[in-house]
Amino acid sequence: MAVRAEPAAAATGPETTAAAGTPRDGARWLLPAGAALLVGYGIVPTYQPANFGRVYAAYGGVFVALSILWGWKIDHIRPDAFDLIGGAICVVGVAIIMYWPR
Repeated sequence: MAVRAEPAAAATGPETTAAAGTPRDGARWLLPAGAALLVGYGIVPTYQPANFGRVYAAYGGVFVALSILWGWKIDHIRPDAFDLIGGAICVVGVAIIMYWPR
């Protein structure tokens, strides 16, 4: 059985280069905008009225669950039983962190 190696550019598609998914077609102006959005996305939880640690932990749990869904629906990587169990544990953890009476 022969294994054929694909060039990195072909594997990532024509709209990106092999170097960290950098846009080719003149869309480099999006990189600073995307970086600014990510910085803002990281700062927003610090302004929440609830305990920052709880908000950040809940954000992490939701991020895990949504990452599994993204992989399934966008990247067409079907999660196995352990992915779904882990995602469910994260969502239950978010509910406990945010809504358990104190």
